[in-house]
Amino acid sequence: MSFLSAALIVLASAAAMEFVAWASHKYIMHGFGWAWHRDHHEPHDNLLEKNDLYALVGAVISIAMFAVGSPLVMGADAWAPGTWIGLGVLLYGVIYTLIHDGLVHQRYFRWVPKRGYAKRLVQAHKLHHATIGKEGGVSFGFVVARDPAVLKQELRRQREQGITVLREAVEER
Repeated sequence: MSFLSAALIVLASAAAMEFVAWASHKYIMHGFGWAWHRDHHEPHDNLLEKNDLYALVGAVISIAMFAVGSPLVMGADAWAPGTWIGLGVLLYGVIYTLIHDGLVHQRYFRWVPKRGYAKRLVQAHKLHHATIGKEGGVSFGFVVARDPAVLKQELRRQREQGITVLREAVEER
């Protein structure tokens, strides 16, 4: 496999993971997987959260793809693109960790962006956390963020329709 093909598979896999993460967040984490995700939406002083178990799920997916692509594991049945897909999933996991856990939730470093896309990411995710409970909500992606003004309008509409309950700080704005 050429370097270009491998690089394109890595990049396409990392990009596809944003959709996988969005769908998982919206339909699993805020659905039947809420028991693991709930503590991420509630104040606490713990170093780790049950929600961090979802990172292990992502790691298992990446490792499984590396294994599928490995002749050492699969022998002659190895599927070369599996290695590059596994690398793309790993790359997305690193980006997710730096942006979501690091920048947005400031678990690893302290920096509050004043402008640009980084500020937009933080604002969009803060609006995701503006709801109480798993119902409703906005901005389920982690790297792609919609305009915060549009997200605020969507939250207000959800509140008016009785879909979601907003935290007091959001209600006052």
